[in-house]
Amino acid sequence: MHAPVSDVPIEMQAGGIETRGDTWGDLTVRHIQLPAGTDFTPLFVGLPDDLCQCAHWGTVTEGSITVRYADGTEETTRAGELYYWPGGHTGWTDEGVTFVEFSPAAAIAPVLAHLASQVAAG
Repeated sequence: MHAPVSDVPIEMQAGGIETRGDTWGDLTVRHIQLPAGTDFTPLFVGLPDDLCQCAHWGTVTEGSITVRYADGTEETTRAGELYYWPGGHTGWTDEGVTFVEFSPAAAIAPVLAHLASQVAAG
């Protein structure tokens, strides 16, 4: 399968955030654009350990994003880099970021539902 980014369904558009995603086989493929200052930490409150429990694989195409794991370690992924983030993390961007991400569809579904409810309540 393949698709232009513009053909991938929009999941969310708000305040400079644009996420697009679709399920291809057992994976959810997502194209994510976040403005500077976006922090998922408050949005993950209510998930187990208040962290995203889904693993992600992907690449950053613009900017950078920092993740913090349950053990307190942090790492920053920058444009041109590939990543694997195991479950049990949060993330934020200081400068803004665009990235393409692949996640197990069954594992990301409850996270996306939680994020949608948090955004709707905020």
